[in-house]
Amino acid sequence: MDAVLNVVLPVFGIMLAGYLAGRFNILGESSGEALNAFVYYVSLPALFIVSMSRVEVAQIFNTQYLLAIGGGILGTFGVAMLVATFAFPNRIGALGLNGLTAVFSNTGYMGIPLLLLAFGERAALPGVIATVLNGTVVLALATVIIEVDLNQKSGGLAILRNAVMGVFSSPLVMSALVGLLFSAAGIPLPVAVSAFCDLLAASAGPCALFAMGLFMVGRSFTAGAGEISVLVLLKLILHPLLAAWLAFGVMDMDPVWAASAVIMASLPTGALVFVLAQRYDIYTQRSTATIMISTVVSVVTISALLNLLRIS
Repeated sequence: MDAVLNVVLPVFGIMLAGYLAGRFNILGESSGEALNAFVYYVSLPALFIVSMSRVEVAQIFNTQYLLAIGGGILGTFGVAMLVATFAFPNRIGALGLNGLTAVFSNTGYMGIPLLLLAFGERAALPGVIATVLNGTVVLALATVIIEVDLNQKSGGLAILRNAVMGVFSSPLVMSALVGLLFSAAGIPLPVAVSAFCDLLAASAGPCALFAMGLFMVGRSFTAGAGEISVLVLLKLILHPLLAAWLAFGVMDMDPVWAASAVIMASLPTGALVFVLAQRYDIYTQRSTATIMISTVVSVVTISALLNLLRIS
């Protein structure tokens, strides 16, 4: 638990710092929106470009690992959407963000450090692959659902066209694709560009977490408690159970890769969900509260999981 606390506490501490800054109005009224816009349009695209450009595309396609990770995501996403449709009915975009909140793991700022603590450098690649999948496929799926919601009054072809345009106009999706194109072409980023992106990328996680803290000032943590509780259960219990069933029960995977798939699924909801929710002004309070609560609860659940996996 000490090792998990060392990873979780800084994440939660940045959220708390943002909340206190907002509570005492240190940065002004519109600081949260401005900071979130910086994350969405500047620092996260820089992070995606530089990180994706350094991943060897051929190494991403570990079929069994992708099936374990992707299967857990799709299964949990489907359950979340189904439950929300009947128990917490809302607009299509909110339902999509409900599903995203239940599956989008904090892979970059918690997952990779935890894997390195558990298995050392040999687990770095599974962590990077999970992060790539999160930043491209999962994010694009959520963006499509939101864009469909925003263009409901258009015709069928117009909805499809606008959804596709919405995905390819997203700075997050496009920056990830640009980085992957550099990797696929075998062209390294120029040194100055790489250094520029590294400097901006380092601010993405802390700024997103700080902006979440700012957003929660004056808002209730208990509003929608039933829905938030369901989301936390789906994220911290169902998601890793599905991944474990696929990794250990269905497929014959390398033990480190199988355990990595389960650990990636067991992580709390990542801050990028809040960034996307505030960008579209949909489902912001529920997603933010779930991120905060799942981060705290994950100290217990991840510690228990590491014990079950016999990782000390």
